[in-house]
Amino acid sequence: MMKASLLLPLLAAVAAPALAADHNTPPAGFTALFNGKDLSGWYGWSTQDPADLWNMTPEERAAYQKKSIEGGLLDAKGNDKGDHLNAHWKVENGELVNDGKGLYLTTDKDYGDFELWVDYKMLPKGDSGIYLRGTPQVQIWDFTENDEKAVSLGKPKGSGGLWNNKNPEGKDPLKLMDKPLGEWNRFYIRMIGERVLIKLNGEVVVNNAVLENFFANRKAGYLAYGKKDAKAQGGEKPPAGWMQDPVYAKGPIQLQTHGSEIRWRNVFVREIPSEEANQLLADSEAGFTRLDNGKDLSNWQGAVENYEVVDGNIVCKKGKGGDLLSKEEYGDMVLRFEFKLPPAGNNGIALRTPLGGHSAKDGLEIQVIDTDGYEAKTGKQLQPYQVHGSLYHLVGAKRGYLRPVGEWNTEEIEVRGNRIKVTLNGTKILDANLDELDYSGVKTKPAGVERKSGFIGFAGHSDPVAFRNFRVKRL
Repeated sequence: MMKASLLLPLLAAVAAPALAADHNTPPAGFTALFNGKDLSGWYGWSTQDPADLWNMTPEERAAYQKKSIEGGLLDAKGNDKGDHLNAHWKVENGELVNDGKGLYLTTDKDYGDFELWVDYKMLPKGDSGIYLRGTPQVQIWDFTENDEKAVSLGKPKGSGGLWNNKNPEGKDPLKLMDKPLGEWNRFYIRMIGERVLIKLNGEVVVNNAVLENFFANRKAGYLAYGKKDAKAQGGEKPPAGWMQDPVYAKGPIQLQTHGSEIRWRNVFVREIPSEEANQLLADSEAGFTRLDNGKDLSNWQGAVENYEVVDGNIVCKKGKGGDLLSKEEYGDMVLRFEFKLPPAGNNGIALRTPLGGHSAKDGLEIQVIDTDGYEAKTGKQLQPYQVHGSLYHLVGAKRGYLRPVGEWNTEEIEVRGNRIKVTLNGTKILDANLDELDYSGVKTKPAGVERKSGFIGFAGHSDPVAFRNFRVKRL
């Protein structure tokens, strides 16, 4: 639900900052990724899963990065590949210049939510792009090419689209905004969660579209397992409740090279703090009713004595628990809230829960938990259905999208019939249809699977997890 509709009223917030007269000098709040002098802060990488680098030891990573800059990376025959940065990149008159070959410039630092400004200038038949969190890509190419192959690829539509997406959303730019070849173009890119807003030369060309995980698409064959994985799973189709991995929560920014010279300058980034990101993800609040009043628990029923309001937030008392429920029942709905976890904190969101019942058994429970912290504290590996965002007892969510402990997270739960979706900090981590699940291996089948409505609220598990801005819209 947190998607394109939110951005149009907010475009005034992404007007260009006052850029300095001197190139490569960042505006207030931004950091220059290119210093105008050399390749400091970059190493070389290609269209390769960034997890391959993350999985290296620190020593292996340092050795690779050094060779990616200076040379020494070997091919299958033991010869130097010659694709290192110093062979194909240079700085000329305060501009990054690439000859169309070699590894891509890749930031030493990984980024989560951010704003990015990039200027580029390309030659005829150019083909390049910008990788976000190590994922291809914001497309850049020669829009004047109009032969049959160019048309089939979409080149005449212009630059700025998320070209590697399989779904049509964001794949092609909304309008042609490229300047004539040989002139400088300017990108503004904002990424929050898995969604990307792109402006090219001052106009929106991608409006808050999902950037798909290219490496998951390639591995899984897009919403179906590849042959190797299918065999391991015992069938050609993914199991019910399976969802493809979203784009990484953090990753490097890359400037791609592909075929002809391209020049770059004014490469500036600003990391977006979690509080600001949460506000931008709030979307239109039309139709939503807020259930927490920031003062007391008069809007709630159930285990009221086990909760309290602290600094305007609903908090489960330490060592206490039970379901704190709404006073009205809800069926199809969109639920939005913010939460803050203490280390190893555990709670849950009750759905379709009857008064006097237990959310995880008699209703449905969406898990709220510091997944990594809980495992570290207890020394136990959580079951897939126990990690944050999971549909307890039934379907596991994608892990790795929680903010650091102590920061506020924002979450949306959408219930339409028996389809339940969970979006955490702007990234969808669960998408399950209860009618399609295989219950043969489920030890505890919640009664909420058969219910169409019930009370909603909090399923406390003894930890002081804090909640605020708890609001719901009936569908």
